[in-house]
Amino acid sequence: MAKSHILGFPRIGADRELKKAIESYWKGDITKAELETVGKTLRAKHWQQQIDAGLDFITVGDFAWYDQVLALSATLGVIPARHQEETITLDTLFNMARGSSPCCGQQAAACEMTKWFDTNYHYLVPELNEDQQFTLSYNQLIEEIQEAKTLGFPIKATLLGPVSYLSLSKTNSDFDKLALLPQLVTTYKQLLANIAAEGIEWLQIEEPILVQDLTNDWQQAFTTSYAALAQGTNKLLLTSYFGALGDNAELAFSLPVDGFHIDLSRAPKQLETALTLLPANAILSAGIVNGRNIWRNDLATSVSSLQQAKAQLGDRLWVASSCSLQHSPVDLDNETKLDSELKSWLAYATQKLTEISSINAVLNGVNNETLTQQLRESTAVVSSRATSTRIHNTAVKARVAAITDQDAQRHSEFTQRIASQQQELNLPLFPTTTIGSFPQTSDIRQTRNQFKQNVISQDQYITKMQAEIKDVVTRQEALGLDVLVHGEPERNDMVEYFGELLDGFAFSKNGWVQSYGTRCVKPPIIFGDISRPAPMTVAWSQYAQAQTNKLMKGMLTGPVTILCWSFTRDDISREEQTNQIALAIRDEVVDLEQAGIKVIQIDEPALREGLPLRSCEQQAYLDWSTKAFRISASGVRDNTQIHTHMCYCEFNEIMPSIAALDADVITIETSRSNMELLSAFTDFSYPNDIGPGVYDIHSPNVPSVEWMTQLITNASEYIDVARLWVNPDCGLKTRGWPETEAALKNMVTAAHNLRVTFSHKA
Repeated sequence: MAKSHILGFPRIGADRELKKAIESYWKGDITKAELETVGKTLRAKHWQQQIDAGLDFITVGDFAWYDQVLALSATLGVIPARHQEETITLDTLFNMARGSSPCCGQQAAACEMTKWFDTNYHYLVPELNEDQQFTLSYNQLIEEIQEAKTLGFPIKATLLGPVSYLSLSKTNSDFDKLALLPQLVTTYKQLLANIAAEGIEWLQIEEPILVQDLTNDWQQAFTTSYAALAQGTNKLLLTSYFGALGDNAELAFSLPVDGFHIDLSRAPKQLETALTLLPANAILSAGIVNGRNIWRNDLATSVSSLQQAKAQLGDRLWVASSCSLQHSPVDLDNETKLDSELKSWLAYATQKLTEISSINAVLNGVNNETLTQQLRESTAVVSSRATSTRIHNTAVKARVAAITDQDAQRHSEFTQRIASQQQELNLPLFPTTTIGSFPQTSDIRQTRNQFKQNVISQDQYITKMQAEIKDVVTRQEALGLDVLVHGEPERNDMVEYFGELLDGFAFSKNGWVQSYGTRCVKPPIIFGDISRPAPMTVAWSQYAQAQTNKLMKGMLTGPVTILCWSFTRDDISREEQTNQIALAIRDEVVDLEQAGIKVIQIDEPALREGLPLRSCEQQAYLDWSTKAFRISASGVRDNTQIHTHMCYCEFNEIMPSIAALDADVITIETSRSNMELLSAFTDFSYPNDIGPGVYDIHSPNVPSVEWMTQLITNASEYIDVARLWVNPDCGLKTRGWPETEAALKNMVTAAHNLRVTFSHKA
């Protein structure tokens, strides 16, 4: 019989239990033992759900307290010197993720964080040095296997493979990190032997870089690594996802493993290649259920697409999710406010377990009334969604069709615009600002919740939010910031907020997914054509501007980020969806300018995230995505200054496209990399103004004046001081007021000191 399994399950819990417990532990409200009990309870619950749904294996190793790559780094003993302790503990991982408190007058910076391939999940980048030693140092995976064995579950373990781990790491000097591979593989062999010693037959070993372009050296790395790993007794399921193996297919299927997993959601056409190249007696795991979106699976189509494979392979065909379900919300049954039609179109992680099991059962020849009803309902739902009148808007389609190149161009070149803006805005050297959000206090969250629950009226809600805005403005004036923001108290999330106000979007109550660590988001659901029925931010920004004589910055989320951080439609192209959003944002930008807002920030942190994993597909994406940003920003006069913000990504590969955005000012995350990322902007000769982040807002540390002064001084070695802004790495909504005000006070002081220093130099 064919088998069914998933690559991983969301670890946060249906009610974000893990997030809440970890944050309580950080605050000192619960003990480590109490935190560990929460994790153990969640794991047992999720394993039982997989069995109850009819899957043949549970997946062990997908749980992480913060991030699975970080957990693997601890397992392998890859701990930066600044975080090394006698024994690696859970607190070691948290210190690496958040930055540790000052010790002996020094701060231990958090590890660099970047996007996991083209998802909105972030991982902690392993830091390797030339004399790196790998040694098994943290036993989380083995302990969880033992835990699942005690509960009597049929286990398939999962582990990120050595070649992908090495590829995803960074080095602190210029050396070939492939030189570390032999020792790394030796350590992996020890880990695999420990897994085998627990009686685990199958190990899902994930090598996601196989769907990317690989040089000959990296292709060879797979050959040598798996020749060594195959000497063990483990049955290895070589796992790829997020795209097609493409020109790496022959390499992948030549490796001496016992099975292969491929993503048939993102790359359905690779099934034919897989069936041709699959070695005799090897397993093929078909990732037929989309692990990254929330649309209900067309069961009949999925069964049909796998029938040839089933006929050819028999019980050597496994049915699976395309990737880990951690990118999906946990349980659709928790959604009590979605309308019944829309809800019928959706499937969250829990429902996807049943979809996988049902597809597998049909392929295995099971025929009962329950399965027949599931197939019948699936077919009816797919038809209902395709023909629903709520999806299509002819006016929106006509407006997108009428877009011209002129719509994506500012009136003048940057050199002319910046001169006009300098005269209009009259900003000092090293102007200071923030990225947009300020602490979301419990009072703010309570007010929003009371309004949503109809406990308070709209007028009461507006009055309370205005009081929060006025307080934020007063605090910023006292700190001496140059360009202020209204603090965004009315926003639950930088994308969800806009999704709630745009036609064509739906939003969930409990559709949480993990972005990084304890940061969870509820992506809006794009189900139809998108338009803006009314202004979304203008009244808040206008009120904030009325409270001060200083410049007030309007805050918007860009079209590419709204797309990437939403659950998108699968019936029209991503480009068309983005252009619809761009026109809606353009209307908002024009209205902000007319309301007297002279500085407008359009955040695009997801631009790099959306980049296709294959180079041959990247330029087309960059062309339409940067054009969409320019459409959103180009309806204003020269003297209105457009900012954008990007964070936690690698800029080097897309510098021409970042320049093509033609934002007057770009603010970026650079403090975790000690301004190293600015070298990309220098090598490329980036033409516009830049605000490199001078402190890490994801760390509770309050950076000193000296720390930030040095970072800005470092930045001045890359960028002309006349083009430098001073700002944090990202928004401040997750921080508390005491640390926020202390950090911003130091930031402003550092900027003032540097104005004096560089004025004297001039």
